Amino acid sequence: MPVYKIAIAGASSLVGRELKDALSESPLAGANFALLDEEVAQGQLDQVGDEITFIQALGAEAFDHADFTFFCGSQDLTHKHWRQALRAGSTVLDLSGALDQETGVLVRAPWLGADAATVDLFTPAVVPAHPAALALALLLDRLQSAAPVRFAAATLLAPSSEFGRAAMDELHQQTVSLLSFQGLPRAQYDAQAAYNLLIGLGENAMVSLRPLEARIRRHYAALTGARGPTLALQLIHAPVFHGHTFSIAVELEHPVDIPSLEEALSGEHVDLVLEDTDSPSNLAATGQNDVLIRLRTEPLGHHSGAAQRIWLWAASDNLRLNAQNAVQCALDLRRLRPQGTVQ
Repeated sequence: MPVYKIAIAGASSLVGRELKDALSESPLAGANFALLDEEVAQGQLDQVGDEITFIQALGAEAFDHADFTFFCGSQDLTHKHWRQALRAGSTVLDLSGALDQETGVLVRAPWLGADAATVDLFTPAVVPAHPAALALALLLDRLQSAAPVRFAAATLLAPSSEFGRAAMDELHQQTVSLLSFQGLPRAQYDAQAAYNLLIGLGENAMVSLRPLEARIRRHYAALTGARGPTLALQLIHAPVFHGHTFSIAVELEHPVDIPSLEEALSGEHVDLVLEDTDSPSNLAATGQNDVLIRLRTEPLGHHSGAAQRIWLWAASDNLRLNAQNAVQCALDLRRLRPQGTVQ
């Protein structure tokens, strides 16, 4: 196998740290790594697998000879530097969500076998699909193999880690402040996020739910295309640090027995939980590569024709799935760099 050089821009971010772990467990573990970040993180000692290194400054020369550059930091960081990586000859993989509306940039999820043939040397960058869109597309695609889906709706409970370390820190500080009867820090949410479920944040919040919901919708549409069912989606911020949880309602065109549904859903990347005592949760999903699901059916009555309604309760590790999908995208793109560029 050729020796690649891999740059990770935003290496100190939550996603960047998870990506380093995923790369160290993958066939790319033997690559040479350059860890890059903004000034505040420069000089920090870090490692990928057994390789100890320092976080370096971002700049045009930082991407020299890099075969792959993963952007894991803020969207502003990606917008500022991604074209520098392209000019250096690197393949760009954007985990920040900054580039999915750029011309020619593809949203990818190799777990679904989507668009493998369309990536070529003229593809400017690849966006690994948002992990929530990946989980929803994976589950609904498998249900489609059992029966046509008439209707699908999902409520996604999103954790603070979706918005980075500052949002997580504020959720923690709010929790401590409430327990000690002190005033709440509100710089990130401009609202009480601790012990609260939110469908919208404060007017002066530094983070926002609407762009995230729109991104998940775009990525789901990109992954499923014309073959997937239309999805009604609602995003709620949950007062947890990590992990996606989903409540998904699906109506099938005709009834399917439970063993057939379980068979359709089961398989690689999905862990079907059969016991109520082992219900999927954001805690249970921590560190897991699979989407955990629990299935329940519901009769619709005589006005619903021959349709059948099923409910899925699902959970996944949002950071882990994001990193795993990004690594799979890079492995899929190796065919464009069969020799690597590092000598």
